[in-house]
Amino acid sequence: MVGRRSLGRQFQWLWAAYAVSTFGTWLAFDAFALIAILVLHAGPTAVSVLAMAGPAVGAAVAVPTGPWVEFRRKRPVMVAMDLTRFAALISIPAAFVLEWLSFAQLLLVSVIVAAANIIFQAAGGACLKALVEPQDLLVATGRFESTTWTATALGPPLGGAAIGLFGPVTTVVADAVSYLLSAAGIRAISGREPQPMRTDASRLRAGDLIDGWRYILSHPGLRPLLFNTILVNGLIMATAPLLAVLMLGHLGFAPWQYGLAFAAPCVGGLIGSRLASRLVARCGQHKVMLTAGALRACWPAGLTFVHSGAAGLVLVIAVELGLITCMGVFNPVFATYRLDQTAADRLARTLSAWSVTSKATIAALTALWGLLASITSPRTAIAVAGLLLLTTPFLLPHQEHAPRCGPDAPSHTTPKPPPLQSGSASERTPTSPVPGSPD
Repeated sequence: MVGRRSLGRQFQWLWAAYAVSTFGTWLAFDAFALIAILVLHAGPTAVSVLAMAGPAVGAAVAVPTGPWVEFRRKRPVMVAMDLTRFAALISIPAAFVLEWLSFAQLLLVSVIVAAANIIFQAAGGACLKALVEPQDLLVATGRFESTTWTATALGPPLGGAAIGLFGPVTTVVADAVSYLLSAAGIRAISGREPQPMRTDASRLRAGDLIDGWRYILSHPGLRPLLFNTILVNGLIMATAPLLAVLMLGHLGFAPWQYGLAFAAPCVGGLIGSRLASRLVARCGQHKVMLTAGALRACWPAGLTFVHSGAAGLVLVIAVELGLITCMGVFNPVFATYRLDQTAADRLARTLSAWSVTSKATIAALTALWGLLASITSPRTAIAVAGLLLLTTPFLLPHQEHAPRCGPDAPSHTTPKPPPLQSGSASERTPTSPVPGSPD
């Protein structure tokens, strides 16, 4: 069974570290918003600023780090980012106990965590390509994807129960500790990571700050995928708060019904991620990526027709199940394609640029759709997003692109680092999205 073959002890440590940090992240889902509301008594505007400004400013702060990460060992960078997130997050419960907690601190921690996430993901994707053989990349990314959807289904309800029993900062403590455990897991991976080679041509220049974007936009396969993924993810995320307002406010769904509507469909992510490698083996990578990428854009328009009662709840669950199943197939296939098509000496810059663009787009579209909903209605704004999503399959690469040759081109012939030598510790782990997956 392709989906069950062992990828080695180093990968098992990586996967375990990823799992613990991902569960911590989803356990603390919306924790900052809840703390702002329950502890600081913040209003809707302040909560919206916290949701958008933190990730947006964090993305801006992370822009110069891509070239910096590129020419450093990735494992120490990842451990440093885990420890940075631990220190930032643990300051919140400490300030809460001392009664020093403020909205400014929440915003600052949000910025630090967002920037550290981007740096970690860039380093994690580069390390994943170095650690796993090319033929195993799809299996590896599929396992990360299934872990993500499991955490997505279980984390928020468990986190809500923990907050109800132990107080509003409980899940932030758990999230902080998960990063500490992730750092320990990365260091537990045996082997010495080779120092990335830097030639005279690869010394840092001002132009390196945009090198990731230059590389993506010059690639005939990555360029359309960038536009496709940032629009799909941005439009889906922009409508999430509007759907919450529609269901919990206008239609009168209970909070547990709202939670069920988004937790139960996560089983589709598990199914999709398990099917991805089998579908690729049978139909080919490009066909599966194109089909799943197109199908995932067809479902959100159905949310326009949600109404009150059991039938409306079933409609939301059905739409989300279809969407998440298609994403479960698409994400690991896309992640593998992007890693395959990006040269090893450009990978950190490319992933950093991709992540920065995605987070900035989500923040901008969330603000824009909030304005649209205030002018019209949440249902109208959701309908507009659904119609726009139907156009996104045209941005998928409709032709297969063979790996290109040359030092700046994506190539399967890019030499892999020498095998890890037994001795020193620390490798790497992705954090919340899978390394190389859409952000």
